Amino acid sequence: MKKIFVIGLGLFFSLPVLAQVTRARLQASGLTCAICARSVYKNLEALSFVDKIDTDLDKSAFMISFKPGSEPDADQIRKKVDDAGFSVAALTLVARFDGQEVKNDQHLKIGGTFYHFLSIKDQVLQGEKEFSLVEKNYLPANDFKKYAGATTMQCFKTGLAASCCSWDGVPARARIYHVTL
Repeated sequence: MKKIFVIGLGLFFSLPVLAQVTRARLQASGLTCAICARSVYKNLEALSFVDKIDTDLDKSAFMISFKPGSEPDADQIRKKVDDAGFSVAALTLVARFDGQEVKNDQHLKIGGTFYHFLSIKDQVLQGEKEFSLVEKNYLPANDFKKYAGATTMQCFKTGLAASCCSWDGVPARARIYHVTL
C-alpha cells in the first residue's frame, strides 16, 4: 500500500503544469476612423472563443477577453482583421502560469497550442504573463527580421513543426506560434 501511495504521489508531481491564455491585446494597422474600428470589432466578435472586446481608438487597439476554457486561435484573429481590410501590427497574449519553466528556443504547450519562445532568459513563469507573437504576419517587417536571427529552427520559417521540434514532443506539422516575453 505504501508503494502505491509513493508511486501515486510521484505521478501527481510529474504532471505538466497547466497554463491558459485568457486575453489578448491586438493592435491593428490601417484604421483611420471609428467605422474602420467597428468593422474589425464586428469580425472579432464573431469568433467562438471571444468573450468580450474593449477598444482603444486612439491606439487602434482591441483588448480581447477569451471565454474560460476556450482555445483562442491567433491565426483566426489575424484572418478576421485581414477580412475587415486591415492588418495586425502587434498581438500580445496573456496567460496564467503556475510555476512553468521556459527556456530560450524551446517549445511549450499552453492549453492545446504550441508556442516557441525566442530571445528570452530561462525562467519560471508565475501568475499572469504577457508574451508577444513575433511572426511575419503579427509585427512590422523590421521587428520580424530581428527575431528571424534568434533561431536556426526550421519551424520559424513555416510556423509548422519540423524535425527540429520533435525532441520537444511536438507532433509533426503541428502549428507553432513563435513568441517572446
